Amino acid sequence: MRLKFYSCRETGFIYAITSAAVTHSVARACSEGSIESCTCDYSHQSRSPQTSAQAGSVAGVRDWEWGGCSDNIGFGFKFSREFVDTGERGRNLREKMNLHNNEAGRAHVQSEMRQECKCHGMSGSCTVKTCWMRLANFRVIGDNLKDRFDGASRVMMTNSIRPSGSANTIANVSPNAVGITTALSPNAVIPNNYDTDRMLNDEQPIKHHPNMASPNSLPNPHTISRNSIRGRQRQGKKNNRYHFQLKPLNPDHKPPGIKDIVYLEPSPSFCEKNLRLGIQGTHGRQCNDTSIGVDGCDLMCCGRGYRTQEVIVVERCACTFHWCCEVKCKLCRTKKTIHTCL
Repeated sequence: MRLKFYSCRETGFIYAITSAAVTHSVARACSEGSIESCTCDYSHQSRSPQTSAQAGSVAGVRDWEWGGCSDNIGFGFKFSREFVDTGERGRNLREKMNLHNNEAGRAHVQSEMRQECKCHGMSGSCTVKTCWMRLANFRVIGDNLKDRFDGASRVMMTNSIRPSGSANTIANVSPNAVGITTALSPNAVIPNNYDTDRMLNDEQPIKHHPNMASPNSLPNPHTISRNSIRGRQRQGKKNNRYHFQLKPLNPDHKPPGIKDIVYLEPSPSFCEKNLRLGIQGTHGRQCNDTSIGVDGCDLMCCGRGYRTQEVIVVERCACTFHWCCEVKCKLCRTKKTIHTCL
């Protein structure tokens, strides 16, 4: 579909629901045992559930415990990031739009996880309940994303970044890795790779005896490893690609949230045929004259009007099963009224 090259709201919805589908499918497959590299999510079992305040319960004593097999949303979330976001580096506004919508799809999957419980006890008395976390049906997630699509935000880029991951801050370096701890303030200037290499290599020559070991061969606790810095820079760039804030085009609108779908340009017209974009148009499409939704004749026909006609349709009806093993049906002729866009 060539429409994905446009930065419209339909493209944003495609990215969001694709990312959500990958997250949902992988997380569910882990708990079903369909993937060898992951299992159920047992992290909940290490936490003590909150005590219940229901009538008849003993104060301070919980009436349920973690168990069962929870859907592994953590593995699904991580896999979706590595798989779906592979080509998105956040280098331009379109890639940031894609990353935001991918994250929105995953956020909807994660937020719709619900606790399910099973009762244990004599004669189903539910003396103790075993509970686990279960993903919602994907139809629920799709409906939520459709609502976000209807209220999508048109955005532009801003210079601000999210406080959770400032691109201008270098985290403390582990003393075990490089021998020292280095921290730069948020306002400090980060040297690029060339400047870093030059600082590491620009050392004053030291005269030494030929029988003595070279100073460069001795471990220096105050020297930062070049490979360590480069590795941390690459890791920082990978993590910081999600740390940005998109600004609404209309200053009166609030900034888009983590679950909102965003877009950059208006949608093309879907009313007329456009083979370059893969749009088939709505001429000749059947519509519902009683609907006020997108399948209604008013919206689908784009104000051009529609044609109403009665047709005779031959359908199979009164089907019965005969032993063994055959289904026999009658052919019925029915009169139907259809509406077609002009």
